[in-house]
Amino acid sequence: MLPAIHQDVWDREDEVRQVPPSTVSMKGCDRIGGGVGPKSSSSRGKRLYSRYSYSGKQKGVISKPKPVFNFKKANPDSCSPKQPLSITDLPPALISEILNCLDPKELGIVSCASTYLCRLASEHHVWKEFYCERWGLLTAPTPLGSGLYDEKSWKKYFVEREYRSKTFMGRYSMEILYGHTEPVRTVFLLSSAKLIFTSGYDQTVKMWNMEEGLLIASSRSLGCTIRAVAADTKLLVSGGTDGFIHCWKAVDGSPHLFDIRGPQNQNTEFRLWEHQGPITSLALDLTRIYSGSWDMTVRVWDRLSLKCVKVLRHSDWVGALVPHDTTVASAAGADVYVWDIVSGNLMTIIHNAHVGKTCSLATNHKGDFLFTGGEDGAIRMYEILNQGLETNQHLVATWIPHTGPVQSLAFEFPWLVSASGDGKLSLIDVRKLLKTRRCPSGTSDSHVKHEARSSVEPPQRMLHGFAKNLLSVDIGADRILCGGEEGVVRIWNFTQALEIERKAHALRGIRLENRMRRRKLHAENSSKGGRTDQCSVAAKKNPVTGERSGWHSKRGASGKLKA
Repeated sequence: MLPAIHQDVWDREDEVRQVPPSTVSMKGCDRIGGGVGPKSSSSRGKRLYSRYSYSGKQKGVISKPKPVFNFKKANPDSCSPKQPLSITDLPPALISEILNCLDPKELGIVSCASTYLCRLASEHHVWKEFYCERWGLLTAPTPLGSGLYDEKSWKKYFVEREYRSKTFMGRYSMEILYGHTEPVRTVFLLSSAKLIFTSGYDQTVKMWNMEEGLLIASSRSLGCTIRAVAADTKLLVSGGTDGFIHCWKAVDGSPHLFDIRGPQNQNTEFRLWEHQGPITSLALDLTRIYSGSWDMTVRVWDRLSLKCVKVLRHSDWVGALVPHDTTVASAAGADVYVWDIVSGNLMTIIHNAHVGKTCSLATNHKGDFLFTGGEDGAIRMYEILNQGLETNQHLVATWIPHTGPVQSLAFEFPWLVSASGDGKLSLIDVRKLLKTRRCPSGTSDSHVKHEARSSVEPPQRMLHGFAKNLLSVDIGADRILCGGEEGVVRIWNFTQALEIERKAHALRGIRLENRMRRRKLHAENSSKGGRTDQCSVAAKKNPVTGERSGWHSKRGASGKLKA
């Protein structure tokens, strides 16, 4: 009695035997090699025939031979519609839009996939946007003598700057600038011109060479303590306790941009005055000057007409401000305000940002997150979200690295540096807290990764060196400078950190290579099976007597016999 499941095979035995197994083709398949579905009972019989065959010697016995796979090449048109083989078959404009949605890390991974994608990803304009979002517009033209930006090299600029950002975890050299006779109240680094500006209680503004650390010029006495300094390649401003903003225009043809040492020149030097109290903070952008004062106002000045165009009133003394695009953030008392410059309206307010006064502020180049430092020694990171007509803020992270007030903050992606009254500097890497997502429109949307306070990493590095209060700090691509009550300016120079690390890595490689060579030599000597090492023989002991069985013990035994 045959099994019922194979009855249809026996019913069509004569028909199936006439078809050689090598000519059986599987039609109506979903895909070759698997997922075959029968189209009719005859196809089912053919499929079962390939698995089972009838043996004529023993009637009614089914044997299972080796399966035969000899399918005809399937027609792709019958299985599925033709699709692109890879992303490179897409139109270039569509590929550009896809690349525009990636972040720097993802774009770098895509460039490693093929030569074609490497060329597209390396030449993509989005590298310039990445660079400007993190470090601002590249000010010094790097192509050799051309004076123009090379669009194809923006990836190179980005990678080099990203690599240099790791230098702050390496070794540094300490430089000290002497010249002030009283505490240094503020320091400012103008990296594009390789200049450093400092001021303090000695009522002067000093200009230093960043590379050599030499004093270039010192202004005449301005008649008050200078509490704030800001500069770009066109204008230098300083403000003090007299309520005036002292300004110097850049001089054409001057090797150091500004002439601050001579007497007052009406063509290059002028003053602005409307504040009724000491000026505590200053900032510049391309079209405006920002000033904060103890008269509880922030004033916005037009750089072309030199007139005050907006007055932003607070409920307490203004201690710090930081502008971005059409907004400006200011600290007054314990609160932090965010203003719209065009309308003069208050966009949002952070109440009681710190226990006590909020002393310092810093922001990134995109302005989507804000750092605050307070009298409680804490540093807080806030996300600023513009949602149509509303602007909200969210606390992202909190650090408490200091025991004294955080007098000053400065940010250079990805490092936040703080100066405190406890005489210490802290370096915090915020890279892990940020996640940048590219939008299809070409703009970038920076999402902050909210983490529990217990999971936020502590400052990656603490720098010491001051015995007294620190009052101001600034950071560049490879330098950190700070001033305080000691009356000197200290510079932590990390320019040689990468070279030192490269040499140390090379030395470690040489030592590892020598160690492996010695191990290989020792293994070869052991595998030869030659004479055993004399030192190892001399170290062996007799397990019964405990005496050494080496050549020296034999020599001792012969000596005893002679005696």
